[in-house]
Amino acid sequence: MKFFARGSWCLVRGSLLGFACALFSHAAVAEEKPGTKNQAPGTESKEPGTAPFRPEPGKFPPLEKAHAYRGELIFVDHANRRGSIRVQGNGKFFRNDPHPFAMLPYGIVRYHGAAADLRDIPLGTVLHVRAFLPPDPAISAVPVLPVDNKTKDANHNRGAGIFPAENHVLLLEDEPSHCLREGRVWKLKHLELKDQQGTIVARCEPKAGGDAKAKEESMTFDAALRIWRGRERLGVGDLIGEGIWPASGKKSLDGQPVVLGITWKPTVDGVFTRFHISDIWLDDTAMQRAAQNQTETHKAFIRSRWMPAWVDAVKYGEFGHATVTATLFGGMDDSLYADFKKDAPALMNAVENTLKHTHGAYGPAHMACKGPIVDVIQKDGEAPLGSSGVQIQFQTDLIIEGIRPGRVVRVRPGHWPQVQVPREEFVGDSIDDRFPTPAIFPKY
Repeated sequence: MKFFARGSWCLVRGSLLGFACALFSHAAVAEEKPGTKNQAPGTESKEPGTAPFRPEPGKFPPLEKAHAYRGELIFVDHANRRGSIRVQGNGKFFRNDPHPFAMLPYGIVRYHGAAADLRDIPLGTVLHVRAFLPPDPAISAVPVLPVDNKTKDANHNRGAGIFPAENHVLLLEDEPSHCLREGRVWKLKHLELKDQQGTIVARCEPKAGGDAKAKEESMTFDAALRIWRGRERLGVGDLIGEGIWPASGKKSLDGQPVVLGITWKPTVDGVFTRFHISDIWLDDTAMQRAAQNQTETHKAFIRSRWMPAWVDAVKYGEFGHATVTATLFGGMDDSLYADFKKDAPALMNAVENTLKHTHGAYGPAHMACKGPIVDVIQKDGEAPLGSSGVQIQFQTDLIIEGIRPGRVVRVRPGHWPQVQVPREEFVGDSIDDRFPTPAIFPKY
């Protein structure tokens, strides 16, 4: 491959702007009547004043307007930040169809109390979901459903609520992350054990206690249970050997506060909705170590894929010069944001809503805009979920088409490693790379 001088390189990049324009023009939404914007057929509200909430471009939606549900992770398409969850309802859990979901561009994944990517979470993990209707159904990466779908009864003893139309996720978190965020713990009441497997009855309530609405829940465990104590990883046999748990029979646990990892496994005895304990963290040290391990995993991931953000404004100069103002997405370790410093060199590349780089055959830096960060602004007040509250201003002498207000980008400080992303994580010359079809999800 030949290396081009700067002038020739500009011509090469300029010749590709047509491709970039064609790629992104598909995202434009035609003029619509008031009240119908971003509504797919069959999804409009039937009554005045009851229009469903949809996130707006350029605004981080409030968490309190999200629909909440819980379920088991069934399928992950990590490259397109989507998957399927078996949503818990009022009926027989094993019969519930896997329900597709997609992460919003600024959607946050939490695992073991730390930032994560979908690829970090094992299948079978029970997750808490906070989600919205698709911001733009026309480019949804998962099936678009009628807005009242969460009220419909799925029949076959499955109940309502198992396939909500709110399938674009702002916050996806496992049980430890959910409890840590809300200041809750599981208090173990008693267990019954035989042949290193059995059941534990526990109740999830605030650390300080006093939640009269908290209900006891019976969950299974087996010999694969991981028990974390300080720096130790123990098993059921270790607690039996120490005399803490009996070899068989029942034992009161006196409300011992712990953090639980919860999954689902098929159950016996005709019990159709009973969850399974995969992990028990006995103390703060054990939980903090798990969070730190996951934090380091995620930091390395972001430094190799670049920090996601969206463009707030672009001030154009002459001959391709521009100053870009962008807000970095939230939910990550503080050390990543600290890497964005005034006067430091950086690269900015256009990505699409699944955060896939729009160019990558020669690496994401191949077509990226280059230049200095001229300012870093920490916004006042608490940032909404999805936002870091950190805004950067970036100057470049050759702006590319994909970097426009409202568009999503990724940014790399100059000292982060320059690596090549795998083929499934960048867009090629097919429009289907940018808008992965929802047809991948089966209809049950």
